[in-house]
Amino acid sequence: MSPQPQAAVGAPLSRVDGRLKVTGQAHYAADHAPEGVVHAVIVDSGVGRGRITGIDTRAALAQPGVLTVISHLNAPKLPYLDNPGGYFNPQGQKLRAFQDDQVHFRGQPVAVVVATTLEVAQHAANLVKVDYDTQQGSTDMTDAPSFELMNYARGDAEAALSSAPVHSDRSYTAARTHHNAMELHAAVAQWNGNQLTIWDKTQWVLGAVAELATVFGITPESVRVLSPFVGGAFGNSLRVWPHTVIAALAAKMTNRPVKLVLTRKQLYTNVGYRPRYEHRVRLGSDRRGRLTAMAHELKAETSRYETYAEAILDLGQMLYATPNVSQSYQSVALDVNTPTPMRGPGYSSAAYAVESALDELAHELGIDPIELRLRNEPQEDPAHNLPFSTRRLRDALRTGAREFGWHRRNPKPRSTRDGDWLIGTGMAVGCYPTHRQPAQARVRLDADGTALVQSATSDMGPGTYTSMTQVAADALGLTMRQVTFQLGDSAMPPAPPQGGSITMASVGSAVQAGCDTLRQQAIKLAVDDERSPLYGADPDKVVVRAGRLSVQGDPGRGETYRRLLTRNKRTNLEVLGGWSPPSGADRFSMYAYSAIFAEVAVDARLGLVRVRRMLGVYDTGRIISPKLADSQALGGMVGGIGMALLEHGEFDNRDGRLVNANLADYLVPVNADIPEIRAIYIDGEDREADPLGVKGLGEVVLVGVAPAIANAVFHATGRRVRDLPITAEALL
Repeated sequence: MSPQPQAAVGAPLSRVDGRLKVTGQAHYAADHAPEGVVHAVIVDSGVGRGRITGIDTRAALAQPGVLTVISHLNAPKLPYLDNPGGYFNPQGQKLRAFQDDQVHFRGQPVAVVVATTLEVAQHAANLVKVDYDTQQGSTDMTDAPSFELMNYARGDAEAALSSAPVHSDRSYTAARTHHNAMELHAAVAQWNGNQLTIWDKTQWVLGAVAELATVFGITPESVRVLSPFVGGAFGNSLRVWPHTVIAALAAKMTNRPVKLVLTRKQLYTNVGYRPRYEHRVRLGSDRRGRLTAMAHELKAETSRYETYAEAILDLGQMLYATPNVSQSYQSVALDVNTPTPMRGPGYSSAAYAVESALDELAHELGIDPIELRLRNEPQEDPAHNLPFSTRRLRDALRTGAREFGWHRRNPKPRSTRDGDWLIGTGMAVGCYPTHRQPAQARVRLDADGTALVQSATSDMGPGTYTSMTQVAADALGLTMRQVTFQLGDSAMPPAPPQGGSITMASVGSAVQAGCDTLRQQAIKLAVDDERSPLYGADPDKVVVRAGRLSVQGDPGRGETYRRLLTRNKRTNLEVLGGWSPPSGADRFSMYAYSAIFAEVAVDARLGLVRVRRMLGVYDTGRIISPKLADSQALGGMVGGIGMALLEHGEFDNRDGRLVNANLADYLVPVNADIPEIRAIYIDGEDREADPLGVKGLGEVVLVGVAPAIANAVFHATGRRVRDLPITAEALL
């Protein structure tokens, strides 16, 4: 079969939805306003743990325009079910909106005011008085008991550590961090009899359908979730949070469409976050730097009512050829809300500890940090004894060293100055698994020569609208302007959540499969049609360019889609395409890889840290859209700067209050913090992973950034800070 020309895939194209976004025409969840919509404002708990003993709503209900105040005192009992377990619904009992008088954390929704205007609802919410029987809560990991959640072992790590010629024992901490996307979480709910329609900020419309159907005891067919645009999420829109249920409950009780938008402060307690981690990493090696053992013990916070855990152990099991590995994951249950995935979940947290420890080992041995990693490159995945589908980490390291100018580096810490600034360089590597799940896409080619492609996926920022349009355009032989891709509607063909770098491999493969099938149907229609110039041609030699079918090598023999369908009195051709990863046992270990390089300057007197330049080199398979890839990679490095130097949630452990729940006190990187940053992608594709040859990009770009910066700070100052974020006071 003649290959289709590739005109769109691989081209640095601008986002197809870019104009809508910059002109304000893209409608996000809170932008939807059904006729008669009213507004809901949540009343948050003022204590960290306890029981509600009374709620005084008289002053609130007396305000003109207030329709109702809902709490556990008047809300109907809903048929919640316990979580089945899994990444997006941790084991335990989810927070059940207004179903009892228990307070699990400060900021928990305890009531909601519904009013005709937002301003009235906000004022009335401040008038609701809640009394509590307060208990002493715990938000401090150092004072709370822990329990082992999971572990891993191969070989005998303790024996290998005790006999290793060189060994290290270090502890690291990483603060809780919050997603802080630009778009506030919001839901607009409307009932029509037993049918619920809800506009929600979600990365998984079908997951929201399943959850809402379970909560309200209705069939999934009775729920429609729409989320055409998401203004950033980074993982905290992967599950249904209580505010979405509250919006639907308020709409049902008032028989009016209800809009509920969380405040910026409420984002710190009403949705999830990356949990705080405490690590202990012990490494053993010979004097040439060959690792013989690693022991990694860690603790992570979770809520008391759900046990959240992420795949934080996996990186240490497979990144290096370490024969003896021991790992232990301890969970600490606190009076806080439940954590959730945040960009590079698990792997970015693990990389900080492992890559920092490896840098310390390199310094102790006097071996270049890149060389130490190259000496410990595995031939196959040591955790699963599987060959890597592709692993070009060596190429990434060598390319990064050349492009960054690593050879100019003086290995001695605190040896390079620029006036009052101490200059240092550091590097780290990372990885993230290539996740894939079944997906479907509906493809329709209309008689006017345009195509419509639909799938119930999401676009939280990576450019799904654009990348899917690129794949579809090439597979159909159309221009980008002739293809429209639609997403974010649970009525569309099913797709997995947008998280874990899963979308391009899964949905993209379904889009390509559907478009290939439709193109082949059109070719068959042409070669079987006696009136067609292509009649009798070998269908395997027919290609399509810009909507015109022609014989490969004989471009003059052909016709357009439009002419073909019109002549055959067809208003359209339509197929349902789908793709699933191969079933059965895994044949390969599939990961994307990153090699991160950073240069920092540290003020010798004040301890201020400034990142001067960064380079990320990525082995992520085929790049569908270089411009979108840069958006992801550069954004990941920006996020890593925040993780390394700025971001942390700070509790007042006396009352469970998160004291910096705002963008004035919770610091995130801004333009002034961002230096020269650059991304390079190693050529290659992974056809074992999926038909497109992609490996996933959105998660791995954050993995390794924080330790690269931390290692650069050590090189600049000679002082090892093992707690994130690295603050000026830690360097004084």
